[in-house]
Amino acid sequence: MDESDGKAEIHRGLKGVYFDRSRVCYIDGRAGELRYRGYAIHDLAQQSNFEETCYLLLKGALPTRTELERFDAELKAARTLPSPIYDIIGTVKRAHPMDVLRTCVSALSAFDPETADKSPSATLRKGIRLTAQVPMIVAAHEHMRNGREPVAPDPQLGHAANFLYMLKGVAPSADTARLMDIDMVLHAEHGSNASSFAARVVAGTDADLHGAITAAVAALAGPAHGGAAENVMRMAQEIGDPARAAEYVRSKRTNKEPVMGFGHRVYRAEDPRARHMRMGVERLSREMGQPHWYQILEAVVAAMQPYARHGVNVNVDFYAGVVYFLNQIAEDLFVPIFAVGRVPGWTVQVLEQIENNILLRPLTLYDGPPPRDYVPIEQR
Repeated sequence: MDESDGKAEIHRGLKGVYFDRSRVCYIDGRAGELRYRGYAIHDLAQQSNFEETCYLLLKGALPTRTELERFDAELKAARTLPSPIYDIIGTVKRAHPMDVLRTCVSALSAFDPETADKSPSATLRKGIRLTAQVPMIVAAHEHMRNGREPVAPDPQLGHAANFLYMLKGVAPSADTARLMDIDMVLHAEHGSNASSFAARVVAGTDADLHGAITAAVAALAGPAHGGAAENVMRMAQEIGDPARAAEYVRSKRTNKEPVMGFGHRVYRAEDPRARHMRMGVERLSREMGQPHWYQILEAVVAAMQPYARHGVNVNVDFYAGVVYFLNQIAEDLFVPIFAVGRVPGWTVQVLEQIENNILLRPLTLYDGPPPRDYVPIEQR
């Protein structure tokens, strides 16, 4: 529509606008339903693992045992970083982990053997390599900023367990590794969220995958997108006692301030991913001898119940941060952990974009001054 007639319809934030089709992620925000390639997130969280889910997202179908073994071997073989990347980490180690990750993902393009090849097959291979390399960057930075040497990956461990091992220097228990694995499955893909859309915008310009993932990391770093888990843990610490939760919520709502971990741009019902992290927090907090964290969260959920009818429900970030905290992971690593799990989702979004590529170029409706004559500086 010609904007001169003043009748153009504005969709701020592109809310409710479908810009393309996708075969990957189905979300029903009202029903609280999430599916990857047609498979319910509940089935994947309970029965699958990250490697299998990653294969499903990237290749379109659940793998056979042989295919999964081959894919797992490919992921493990990619657990390597060029030595200059460690030099870069050392140079910028005082920066926020998301800034370090963004810088290193961008730098990796200089060392990938297929950077210039933007074909779907090469993009897939690069995505697999980045899926293995991103957790290495996060873990290496954590050690180097604390004056320690990075921990080399363990080829005997699965993706989630190996990440925890590289991060902590100690092999995690089976239960702890499984909870992190579920967390990665839940965060692996989520449609056209801000970071995935950023990746598609960059891919739409015919840029390479490393450029697209760099943009995605930059978008995820923003607190309006990826920062909720970190803020939920701070909220739980501020509340301190389950008995104080109701008053805390009442004060926040009275002052028209958000309660962290509630509400979602897409979901009007409870985030379907939340239940799986809730069960993990309950079990882990009890095992760690710190059940009060789970009790505080549930007291907040109870206090927020009256607002559920307005579509303000708990989301996955509400529980995720406490899981990381109980694993003694630094708060500023909470968002990088989301990135660790989201690389395959970003990759498949880019693959869909380049399949039938088009430059993403929306319009803005001009609302400025009418035509004006230029006045020379001497006459102003």
